[in-house]
Amino acid sequence: MIDYSLYLVTDERYDNLLLKVKKLLNKGVTLVQYRVKRKTTSDMLVEAQELKQICDKYKVKLLINDRIDIALAVGAAGVHLGQDDMPCKTAREILGKQAIIGVSVHSVKEAQCAIADGADYLGVGAIFPTKTKLDADVLGIKVLEKICNASTVPVVGIGGINLQNKDEVIRAGAQGVAVVSALLDGIE
Repeated sequence: MIDYSLYLVTDERYDNLLLKVKKLLNKGVTLVQYRVKRKTTSDMLVEAQELKQICDKYKVKLLINDRIDIALAVGAAGVHLGQDDMPCKTAREILGKQAIIGVSVHSVKEAQCAIADGADYLGVGAIFPTKTKLDADVLGIKVLEKICNASTVPVVGIGGINLQNKDEVIRAGAQGVAVVSALLDGIE
């Protein structure tokens, strides 16, 4: 059983990422996604291996954003895929049934397709305006609620979520909140 309640998504803009993740795991983070867009594969591999060791120590699952090769290389629990990444069905064929595969969705139709293709959970967002992903469309709580009501797999809200609005996301039906800056900004 995966605990999606407090899902940390990393961001390469933060210094001392490994130390920050360790501190956040001590504070109750239940799932970690390693998300990197601008590093070399070899640098990603090294950092992901170190992150995997830290997550293992805390018995928290590590997912890798987009990169199935990195997930396989470090023995991560699975991957999180966007709409423009490898199709979930293909990722499932490569990673097998035991892997956790999450898919970012923005509508009920995308949610239904992801579930049909074998997604284990859905990431829905951006729920609120976010400074992490400036090009993200803001979906809002009503769209999140529609997707939650239509979903047969766990849903995690992402985008602009913080202490003040996280309960709205849970009330809409999400099993958890995925957070970047509200967690990483708050830890030294």
